[in-house]
Amino acid sequence: MTGFAAGAQGAQGFTVWLTGLRGAGKGSIAQAVAAELARRGMPTELLAGGEFRQNISRGLGFSRDDRIANVRRIGYVAKLLTRNGVAVVTTAISPNRAARDECRRMIGRFVEVWVQCPLEVCEARDTEGLYRQARLGLIEDFTGIADDYEPPEDPELVVHSDRETAAQAAARIVRRLEELGYVPAERGGDPDEAMVKAQLKALQNR
Repeated sequence: MTGFAAGAQGAQGFTVWLTGLRGAGKGSIAQAVAAELARRGMPTELLAGGEFRQNISRGLGFSRDDRIANVRRIGYVAKLLTRNGVAVVTTAISPNRAARDECRRMIGRFVEVWVQCPLEVCEARDTEGLYRQARLGLIEDFTGIADDYEPPEDPELVVHSDRETAAQAAARIVRRLEELGYVPAERGGDPDEAMVKAQLKALQNR
């Protein structure tokens, strides 16, 4: 969990829930969104799926039940942050639709973003070889191979990471937040250029 700014009294929080296959690009997009929200002075928290598992969900495996339990934990932490005025961005695969819908009800101010990417593109991006191991049967319950991913039925936004850069996708997410009234719109400037700069700044500060 990486904080970008301190909380502000009276601010209304929300959660941007990025969901999609491993390798879809959720992490890069989330970093750019979080950096842009922080640049605008919003109290922001990035809940990265892998880091969350290492710290909050240590001991959970990757069975269906364990994955649902992990998503619920992320949802609960996001709820606490949201109600305290924080803009939360999450990156969990969260393959179970019912679990995501449960988090939506729990959090309230919830923006679901499906980071859509063809399976073959996700596999090509997999430098760790996890998809290959899953196809060989060496990893059980691997989402997209041995376990189904249930896409959102009515997300607030769909981005296509095989056709958009992380900065372009992040810019669209921020625009959607503006349309929903969660983020004040900025006047002037090129939002895509601003997002590129925010993303680069976030990566430099890692």
